[in-house]
Amino acid sequence: MPPDVYLSAQTDYEWLYTKAPFFRRDLARFISHTLGQLSHHETLMAKPRTYFISTTFPDVHAALPNIDILTVGSDAVEIRVDLLKEPLDNGQFSDIPSLSYVGEQLMLLRQRTELPIIFTTRCTKENGLFPMENPDLFYEYLYRAIQWGVEYIDVELWLPEIIRRRLYEQRGSSRIMSAFHDFSGTFKWPSERAESIFLQSRRYADIVKMIAIINDHNENFELEYFRSKIKAEYPDSPPLSAVNMGETGQFSRTLNKVFTPITHPLLPIIAAPGQMSAAEINQALALVGQLPKKNIYGITSPSMRRAIPQAPFYEKCLNELGLPHHFAVVERQTKGLASIETWCNQRNFGGAYLNPAISLANLATSTGFFASLNNGSGPVLSEAARLIGMVDTIVVRPTTSSNSASTPSSPPRQQNGDPLSAVTSTQSGLPPNTSLVFDNASWKGILSTLTRDLAPSAYFGCAAVVLASSADDAASALFALKALKVGKVYTVGFKTPPAFAKDLLIEPFNSLESIHRARTINSNGTESIRAGAGSPFVVVSALGPEKSNLVGMLVRLFGSPPRGGPGAGRENSRRVFLDLADGSGQVAPRKGDPGLIAEQCGFAAYGAADVTAFTTVETLRLLVGQNVPYSFVRLASGRQLF
Repeated sequence: MPPDVYLSAQTDYEWLYTKAPFFRRDLARFISHTLGQLSHHETLMAKPRTYFISTTFPDVHAALPNIDILTVGSDAVEIRVDLLKEPLDNGQFSDIPSLSYVGEQLMLLRQRTELPIIFTTRCTKENGLFPMENPDLFYEYLYRAIQWGVEYIDVELWLPEIIRRRLYEQRGSSRIMSAFHDFSGTFKWPSERAESIFLQSRRYADIVKMIAIINDHNENFELEYFRSKIKAEYPDSPPLSAVNMGETGQFSRTLNKVFTPITHPLLPIIAAPGQMSAAEINQALALVGQLPKKNIYGITSPSMRRAIPQAPFYEKCLNELGLPHHFAVVERQTKGLASIETWCNQRNFGGAYLNPAISLANLATSTGFFASLNNGSGPVLSEAARLIGMVDTIVVRPTTSSNSASTPSSPPRQQNGDPLSAVTSTQSGLPPNTSLVFDNASWKGILSTLTRDLAPSAYFGCAAVVLASSADDAASALFALKALKVGKVYTVGFKTPPAFAKDLLIEPFNSLESIHRARTINSNGTESIRAGAGSPFVVVSALGPEKSNLVGMLVRLFGSPPRGGPGAGRENSRRVFLDLADGSGQVAPRKGDPGLIAEQCGFAAYGAADVTAFTTVETLRLLVGQNVPYSFVRLASGRQLF
């Protein structure tokens, strides 16, 4: 049913969906956005560079088959509403697509990409097709985009101030992108007019976008002076996204770091003159020395020799992004850190992932290169690595004053009495003003999997069960559950890591009584009166595939209310089961399928493949600073890898 104009006018938000197929993750995304539980904006603005791609198709259906490839390197997707062509019964096209047609197009796009969407109604004066005679028409469409839960709303500066102010005040969790385009060829960045436009734009904006066409290459440098001036004189203003159009202005696109518009060879037309693809921008940066070639490693252990090779997949990602880096999978020694330190202690080192992860306790034993970093304080630790106690990603970062607030991996230590040892351990191959950051990406993979079909608030205050053979295996899951603000965690098979003892309410299963309590008592200590509510809402297993039978038994135990207890005989609520066991590369055969058992017991089941794909997305973001969507990871990796 198309959106009803009267009903839509009475609502704060309106979710557009199809009954078949039904995408629960789309509903979860909508709820998370409208309730302010999912904020793309803060995450994106913290990145060194962000890009967005514009779908210039007259019908979004044409973009869907290639959307996974089109969005590689993009941080958001723009839907150009003014370019949409709604077919009429007489074989012609509507001058302006109806709200119903636009809503359907937006719905289809959102169902196929997890990236935030930019909703744009570009006017005729600024290289678009929307007529300018009726500004209220712009308000009608743009406000409806806010109701539909679109993440970014493009609001042109020429619109009356009352419209821009109303949209800004009514934006909710959406973000306003104030847009100014000048095609006259007479716009000058050093002018008072340019500064006045910025000041006018920032009043009702979360991002200010200024784009002009130029005639001389030197005007690119004038833009950079303008950019630095704005940053210095108005440090509290919204981020500025500014580029020059045309072939002459392409240089500015390599220097802009906030939401640079990009195109792709598979698009029918470019959205603006001079647009480049993400690969072309990266290649240009490499040519001028701003993106030097680095060596990135996948560091594995002998136990992973049976695993599916990942080098071809990472090379495919680097090639698609147009990055010059070299990727190689290497195998570390079973004892000591010498081999890892050797790979990291080189001038062209660009980062590494560790599979399997290494504990901080082992890394703290370093008396060589790692120990010499940061004047003997060791590498910088992310909060995740510090609390989880496991490192699966080593990131190269420029040294800044903010690093002083980061946690060092170990206290300063004196070298042994051997002078040669002291000299060689402090001689770093890393460039000056460069530091290593030890991080953990696995917990983000777990978090993204758990919130793929559920809003984060679904977990607030709920009970969880974590099964593992050791604290190291369970730590990433515990950190993700902590981020989701679960009420209580029951543990099986391991001792609670001290780092989580004060932040999480944890109870080990050490008797039949504790198991019964987990099935009948809510996390707040009251007896459950709702079907299945007393049982844990989420069960996470980090046990190996050889213990699948045990996992299946516990899943069955929590899959139904206790006999004769509260909720007995009623339908269970839908809960979540996550199996982190990865059968690839394992010698021991898998005994049963806990995921299948979980589905039969009323759980929504997820496996290691989902977590691995989301972890890969986070790993690539940490290592190369660019986005490779989850959908492309699943597409490019093939069925065997994930």
